Amino acid sequence: MLQTTGIQVNLVVYQGISTNRITMPRAKESPLGTFLRERRTHLDAVALGFDTQRRRTPGLRREEVAQRAHVSTTWYTWLEQGRGGAPSAEALDRIARALMLTEVEREHAHMLALGRPPGTSYQGADSVTPRVQRVLDSLPYSPAMVRTATWDVVAWNAAAAAVLTDYGTLELHKRNILKLLFCDARAKQMQREWESVSHFVVAAFRADVVRAGASDEVKALVEELCRQSPEFDALWRNHDVRNYSDHVKRLRHPVLGEIALEHSQFAVDGRADLCLVVYNPVNEEDTRRIRAWVDSRKTTGSAPG
Repeated sequence: MLQTTGIQVNLVVYQGISTNRITMPRAKESPLGTFLRERRTHLDAVALGFDTQRRRTPGLRREEVAQRAHVSTTWYTWLEQGRGGAPSAEALDRIARALMLTEVEREHAHMLALGRPPGTSYQGADSVTPRVQRVLDSLPYSPAMVRTATWDVVAWNAAAAAVLTDYGTLELHKRNILKLLFCDARAKQMQREWESVSHFVVAAFRADVVRAGASDEVKALVEELCRQSPEFDALWRNHDVRNYSDHVKRLRHPVLGEIALEHSQFAVDGRADLCLVVYNPVNEEDTRRIRAWVDSRKTTGSAPG
């Protein structure tokens, strides 16, 4: 046996004959390849229009996945075998579509192949699931809402309607936090620290939009706000970016007077385009006043989103 770099050469001697047999090194087991192989075995070849005759294994063959992904069979085979280097994000997305991966499975494939999640694409929403609405309603005296990456409010609870804005009385296109903050006189007057809040909100909005891949979707909104509000126009031109971290929101409520609310926000089902925002009263006195006000409105028929 001879040993060269990376290649093992075995000298095989038969009677009167000597020959060399070259053994190429095996590729290391690829977590990505294992995942892709497993996923393709779960696909229905017949439903996808492929012949099932003389098929020894379930699911799709490698060449069928390659055909659906518009890549070469050789390249896809190498990918499953852990050869040929990392794929591009675009090629990986074509494979994800070919294998009909869910969004979670697509993200997993990107993490295995590239060590990072895929680029985001904005998913618009105009409502939430009943389960999410039940979460909101389980906070009877803490104003809470769900907003999109473009800061449209798509769901809220009774406390939010009582303390912040009764979104149910607004037309759909007006249920936007930025429009209320910059273009609604009542909402503006409620902010005890409007100038600092407006700076912070615009910077956080810009970061949210890019993070969710919604830059194209907000062009019309930004243009409208720039026309209607010189303050927004000036802040937008600053190009400031900030994280919307926890803070205390101080309001001048027309009925409750001055109140302070702790702000917290959470992702909804891991979706970058939806955010659950919760405001908790900072002291017992504010809690008592909010509870009394929310309870007094229950007889008026005001409903959450």
